[in-house]
Amino acid sequence: MEMKIVKDGYSLIIGIPSVCLVLGFAVRERCPYTALGLFAVGLAGCLFMLYFFRDPERTPGGGPDEFVSAADGTVRSVEYLEEARFLKCPAVRISVFLSPFNVHVNRHAMGGVIREAGYTPGRHLFTIDPRSSEVNEHSSILIEGERTRCLERQIVGPIVRRVVFWQEAGQRVEKGQRLGMMKFGSRMDLYFPAAEVEAVVKRGDQVLAGVTVVARLKPAGA
Repeated sequence: MEMKIVKDGYSLIIGIPSVCLVLGFAVRERCPYTALGLFAVGLAGCLFMLYFFRDPERTPGGGPDEFVSAADGTVRSVEYLEEARFLKCPAVRISVFLSPFNVHVNRHAMGGVIREAGYTPGRHLFTIDPRSSEVNEHSSILIEGERTRCLERQIVGPIVRRVVFWQEAGQRVEKGQRLGMMKFGSRMDLYFPAAEVEAVVKRGDQVLAGVTVVARLKPAGA
């Protein structure tokens, strides 16, 4: 399997060992054991950052009427609620939580045209808090397909302070295409119109971005 490294991580992959090397050489005469410790931290930090910023190739899962997870992680909730800002209708929301050990590159749940894409500043509650979806800092990407729409929301937590998305409004995207990235664990919410789409995952399911089917179009007349 081909493995790439996200360019957003280069500064940390290079920066952590560089800083540790400089500090280690600066103290090696007076404190050799401290220097060895700094060298070890630099190596470990570099290896972890290489692991964290990995970006494996993925083949999109499911058929044309099925939608995939936008993030690796664990499904924490499937809820029905009103989404008044973007979808402007009752919606089904699928929330996926990421750990620091998950792949953090996000992928689009469906293909279509990006109608809106933007970043909203806010608070930094723990993402397990239901309020975090609305009040925490987050990005919102609204995709309009041929038969339905999807709102993809990257949400930062108390430690994670940055999420990035790599496309703009007006662009056409494909299911499973890279969307952007979260840094060091967070939460991804997918919203679909509840009248058109049903969830096929449940709390506790493990999902892979771009691969695992999480929702599908309802049959005609359902």
